[in-house]
Order: sequence, then C-alpha cells, then structure tokens
Amino acid sequence: MTSYFLLIQLLFVATGHSAELSVSVCGVSNERGHVLIDVWSQAEFLGPRCAYHGRAPAKPGTVIVKVGSVSPGSYAIQAYHDENDNLTVDRNFLGLPTEAIGFSNNAPMRFGPPHFEDAEVIIPPEGIQTELQLHSIWP
Repeated sequence: MTSYFLLIQLLFVATGHSAELSVSVCGVSNERGHVLIDVWSQAEFLGPRCAYHGRAPAKPGTVIVKVGSVSPGSYAIQAYHDENDNLTVDRNFLGLPTEAIGFSNNAPMRFGPPHFEDAEVIIPPEGIQTELQLHSIWP
C-alpha cells in the first residue's frame, strides 16, 4: 500500500510541473490542411527537432492550437498553415516559405527567420495563452 501511495505522489508531482500552451493563430486563409505549431527551446530553435508540437484543423480566420504538458520555461513558437498536410513548411527554390508562417510575439522576419530573443515567450507553470499572426512571405 505504501508503494502505491508513493507512486500516486510521484505522478502528482510530475504532472504538476507541466503547463498548457494555447496559441490563437490569426490570418488563416482557408480550410485546407491544418495549422501546426512548433515550440522550441533556445538550443533547438529552428532545428530539425523541437520539444513540443500542436495542430488543429484549418479554418479561415483564427485557429486555436493547444499543446498540453509543456515544461515551464523559455520557448519560441512557430506556426504555419500546412495546407497540404505534409508536416513541413514548404519552400520555393530560394528557400522562402510558400505556406503562411508566423512566430510568437509576431517577431519580424526580415531577411530570414527571427532571432530567438525576438520570439521568446515565457511559459509559467500555470500555462499561457498567446496569439500570433500568419504571414505569406511568397505569393
């Protein structure tokens, strides 16, 4: 019985250290595909792997994407409208995104992706709701 009680306590402590992230993604142009978000730590930023992902069906206007069980900390969030559901940001021959894309804090994308510091969001233990705007970089 004692080990069962200890297990319940450990599960409670483990789940107490995660937060829910809710992102309102504005500027979705149509209902094709999904809106995806990637949540990166500074060390992972824009690399091939990121800590957390979320997705929701696309619809014109604003789509809310939720990610549960995010460890509190400092992250940058990227959202994109994956119209063809291939789970990647499609790019043209110049490497520019052909699908609408945006970053937390509406970090500017001048001559390339933003710096982590411009997109940085602190996720507290109680969770956070944030908003970002999608932009079409290549027509």
